[in-house]
Amino acid sequence: MDALQLLADGFAGALTWQNLMWVVIGCLLGTAVGVMPGLGSSMAVALLLPMTFALEPTAAFIMFSGVYFGGLFGDSTMSILMNMPGQASAIASTFEGHKMALDGRAAQALATAAIGAFTGGFIASIVVVFAAPLLAEFSTKFGPAEFFALALFAFVATSSVVTDSPLKGMVSLFLGLGIAVVGVDGVSGAPRFTYDSPNLFDGISLVTVTVAILALGEVIYVACLQRHIAGGRLIRPKGRPWLSGAEFREALPAWLRGTAIGLPFGVVPAGGSEIPTFLAFGLEKKLDARRKNPKFGKGAIRGLAAPEAAGNSTTGMAMGALLALGLPISATAAIMLAAFRQYGLQPGPLLFERSSDLVWALLASFFIAMVVLLILNLPFAMLWAKLLLIPRPMLYAGITVVCALGIYATSGKTFDLLLLLAIGLVGFVMRAADYPLAPLIIGMVLGPLAETSLRDAAMSANGDFGVLFQGPIALSLYALLLLVVAYAVRGRIVARKRERALAEV
Repeated sequence: MDALQLLADGFAGALTWQNLMWVVIGCLLGTAVGVMPGLGSSMAVALLLPMTFALEPTAAFIMFSGVYFGGLFGDSTMSILMNMPGQASAIASTFEGHKMALDGRAAQALATAAIGAFTGGFIASIVVVFAAPLLAEFSTKFGPAEFFALALFAFVATSSVVTDSPLKGMVSLFLGLGIAVVGVDGVSGAPRFTYDSPNLFDGISLVTVTVAILALGEVIYVACLQRHIAGGRLIRPKGRPWLSGAEFREALPAWLRGTAIGLPFGVVPAGGSEIPTFLAFGLEKKLDARRKNPKFGKGAIRGLAAPEAAGNSTTGMAMGALLALGLPISATAAIMLAAFRQYGLQPGPLLFERSSDLVWALLASFFIAMVVLLILNLPFAMLWAKLLLIPRPMLYAGITVVCALGIYATSGKTFDLLLLLAIGLVGFVMRAADYPLAPLIIGMVLGPLAETSLRDAAMSANGDFGVLFQGPIALSLYALLLLVVAYAVRGRIVARKRERALAEV
């Protein structure tokens, strides 16, 4: 009952006209960016990060959450209408969603995706309301050893388990860790990797890195290497933009199963919503194969409903893990964690105690965002598709200008603009060479936490690093990490055996 009372207070704060405005703005921006192939919610949040410091924290994070959810809603629109997923989390939706569109059921496919995303996000928000305070209370039992184990789990999971190439994932991670240690050490006062440049004494701003890697680098990559890649013909939805009773009954079990699959991945740093969307699609495909009249491959509504629900339920739970544990499971969540720190806030139990108004207004805004996004996407999907008519040179130039203005506004230093360009080019090279970007961002965000926790644990034990492997929580995290790694290794071995068998055939 305490959670319900606090949520009611959160709605009172979120339903002010100012906060409602920021919810709508966030949903509009997220959907708009999600619709445009090659862009995504991580880019939108990165662009907005330097521009929101003038806002009150509650308003800023309410807008960020709208962008986060809106990116997933918008991405499914292009997956269905043009078979062009803007993010990896929308790939599973293209398989059956685009076939539905080709079959003349584009409007029903868009409705299935919108309702599925709403279902997954809404149920996840309900779970977060009751689970986040419990997770925050549980995190009070964490000491330096436990936080180091948690950071190590996030590092290994995001860099080597969920990437196609563990080596590239680890390179990206260590690059992020290397950027994080630049500057004067807060304990010893020794300069690290500053090359005697006063501009680097304060370190490299996380805002600069996120904007450079996720926005500027992505724009350069898309403009240089993807400008000739064209999607399919834009299918214009016709007919009723809602589901019939039979279609709704067909999709409902898939929505619920997809939501159930996505929820656990919201608290596991496994790269975001890519894995649960594919798992949800695979489950529905196996269940469909048992039917007398299999529909997969012909535009099965369940093949679209499940991934959409799974993706948004993972995102909703990810926000809970971020608030309660300070654990980012994706690049977008890592940027939001950086935003909390820019405002002097540390997610975890202290956030629930000291900034209760912000936390519960943010949780209430999740429900409001789901409703707003449903209203924006059910009847107006074709209007969003018209954003593709924006000339690409104008779009890329506009994003580049926003990147530069945002960074210069936060620091007022020309050096940071040069740094933005240099790191943006690094991001471009990484994208061109197929290096994952999420490990770099998570390494830079969690690197200071891991370093501080390691130092504090060692100092408390007089230099005995064995303290890192004491305590049930730390040991459980290490055991879970070993299981995850073993499962990933087994999957790769099985995949290689299949490839060899197919090659021999």
